Amino acid sequence: MSAPTVRRRQLGRTLRAMRERLGITQEDAADRTAGKISSAKLSRIETAKNAAASSDVELLLDLYGIGDVDLRRDMIRLTREGAQRGWWQSYRSVLSPVYQDLISLEAEAATIRTWQVASIPGLLQTPQYAHAAIASTAMSEAISDRVQALVEVRLARQSVLTREQPLRLRAIIGEAALRTRLPDPAVMYDQLSRLLHFAGMPTIEIQVLPITAPLTVGQTGSFSILGFGDLAELSVVHLEQLTSALYVEDSAQVTTYADAHIALTAAALPVEQSLDLITQVRDQK
Repeated sequence: MSAPTVRRRQLGRTLRAMRERLGITQEDAADRTAGKISSAKLSRIETAKNAAASSDVELLLDLYGIGDVDLRRDMIRLTREGAQRGWWQSYRSVLSPVYQDLISLEAEAATIRTWQVASIPGLLQTPQYAHAAIASTAMSEAISDRVQALVEVRLARQSVLTREQPLRLRAIIGEAALRTRLPDPAVMYDQLSRLLHFAGMPTIEIQVLPITAPLTVGQTGSFSILGFGDLAELSVVHLEQLTSALYVEDSAQVTTYADAHIALTAAALPVEQSLDLITQVRDQK
């Protein structure tokens, strides 16, 4: 059996929290569904061992007295979309399960708040910059052989920025990322121009943390917080590492990262000054 997805774990945790707030045991909940959901099945849903059918989630939301229309809609949407095939399925041979999880979460997220210490966020990269970035971290022949496919995936991920209801992206970028030296200076010129283009979109906000800024919490590393509208319980933090990735799902820890992003927002240059700096660095290339 494949490992449960982040979405499945979060849905299970949310449903369990709803039940426990009412003081209902799994056995009680099963009894109240008139046998439609057994206690064993409910346990498998809550522990993410099984994916939940949308009909099961609707029944449980009724049982737990969840009348909020938006909350119910988002819960059912996430449940249904979890069973759908995404475009990334055709790249399964080159994508790890963890990376597929990230793409799936991005496709469903309403917001992303990201802090990148020394690189341009993947959702804002040009093809040439993406190729250089992926190739530079390819520490094995297996990855080197699939760099172009991974570039295609990274660019395809950017469709969330221009879909019917675009993802809202708030990116804070370390100034060092703007000053990266590549063999072809035109690549960075085009990349910085691309940042300015994205910054003109109403759903994207870009700030730069200058090199001269005092030490901040950002020195501990890059991170991204994916949010799902009214479903605050489903927010998740993505930490990308050289050979793997980590998801932080505990709500208290997610809140800590959210506070860190607020602190970085305050420490970074305001948006207009950030764009002025990006333009200045670009024109020095």
